Amino acid sequence: MAKVKKVYVCKECGAQTPQWAGRCSDCGAWNSLEEEIYSSASSTAQATISKHSGYAGEQKSEVQALGDVTSEQAVRWTTGLPELDRVLGGGLVTGSVVLIGGDPGIGKSTLLLQAMATMADSSGISPLYISGEESLQQIRLRAERLQLEQAPVDLLAETHAEQMIQVAKNRKPQVMVIDSIQTVFTELLQSAPGTVAQVRESAAQLVRFAKSSGTTMILVGHVTKQGALAGPRVLEHMVDTVLYFEGDTSTRFRILRAVKNRFGAVNELGVFGMTELGLKEVSNPSAIFLSRGDESVPGSIVTVIREGSRPMLVEVQALVDSSPLGNPRRVTVGLEQNRLAMLLAILHRHGGITCHDQDVFINVVGGVKLSETGADLAVLAAIISSLRNKPLPRDWVLFGEVGLTGEIRPVQAGEERIKDANKHGFTHAVVPAANAPRKGLKGMKVHAVKHLSEVISILRDMTS
Repeated sequence: MAKVKKVYVCKECGAQTPQWAGRCSDCGAWNSLEEEIYSSASSTAQATISKHSGYAGEQKSEVQALGDVTSEQAVRWTTGLPELDRVLGGGLVTGSVVLIGGDPGIGKSTLLLQAMATMADSSGISPLYISGEESLQQIRLRAERLQLEQAPVDLLAETHAEQMIQVAKNRKPQVMVIDSIQTVFTELLQSAPGTVAQVRESAAQLVRFAKSSGTTMILVGHVTKQGALAGPRVLEHMVDTVLYFEGDTSTRFRILRAVKNRFGAVNELGVFGMTELGLKEVSNPSAIFLSRGDESVPGSIVTVIREGSRPMLVEVQALVDSSPLGNPRRVTVGLEQNRLAMLLAILHRHGGITCHDQDVFINVVGGVKLSETGADLAVLAAIISSLRNKPLPRDWVLFGEVGLTGEIRPVQAGEERIKDANKHGFTHAVVPAANAPRKGLKGMKVHAVKHLSEVISILRDMTS
């Protein structure tokens, strides 16, 4: 008779301990230990698998010189959705494993069903959509709403990992979708589906099958309240690509972001709009994020950010108001709060403008998150405009990084950002001196600056 024992597994790093503790001794996470039940038979089976194969399947212990290893061009399949292909680096690679996560109701299942239907119709690829959360009737209803009920997509409602692999071996699909990995369980473990051990071992089996058979696999993952993928962190290390589906369910726009991609660039961005017929690609997201009113208002300015290989224009808004509190508030949406505190200190030290008795609110329109420093100038310009209650001209655009000594530092692909702003009708640009184009642009005047004091002087002339 198999012996049963209890261990506590950290849901952040997967470390095991025989006793519960408030803090994981390996990664330092608090309240991350969860109880798991193991039997001696399952432990032996799991150890046997782990001993002879890794996540990528069978491993051969042969030493080869770097020059003798041949690099084969990866075969890519386009999904039929240009924005999704952009984030993936050109399409789905054969034998790769993609993990996509997002808030409930954001549109993950809708996006994947559309992609599978488009691939089956246009490329003749045989997809297999496996659902562990919805019945086949629910998927059929979604397909009818999307007008995809006639698409040649095979469906399966299953949560057993071994059964999924057996069905895939018999039908030999080229693309598999598992929705979602938190519902999958394996017979090797006694714990319930969704626990750390089940997610880790089930994903490991599916990844091994994908690597050994050449099947492209897409895993759907749940996210925590903090927006991170649920389950052990090793799950993100197993897969080749990690995508995050972001956006506010109260708006119709969704953003797909790559945070890991072994076959393409990271931080690529795809923009979709949710319609009655599903998700539609937004080829020109700058036009959406720049949908401002007809009149100029204080505290609003446009900047050019770069997401992956795409320059994008977004509007930065600031509201500065006198604070009745002893400790004024610093609230940011789309910008790191520590970044705002640093910029306000630079503005006081090198610009002579203080906000120590003012509440400062920063908002990036459209739900975009500024992950780079190129928007520093725009944030400071919006703060100065709101503080003085003077609107900035609508045809001006600013970008550049502000250093702690007040210098204006260059950003990546500055000339491309200026050209993109020129295409959208902006006539003036305030940019770092190192990013100024060598040749002038028709219809645009570029103001090259080296220090914050020069920017404040230009803003003073703009609002006079």
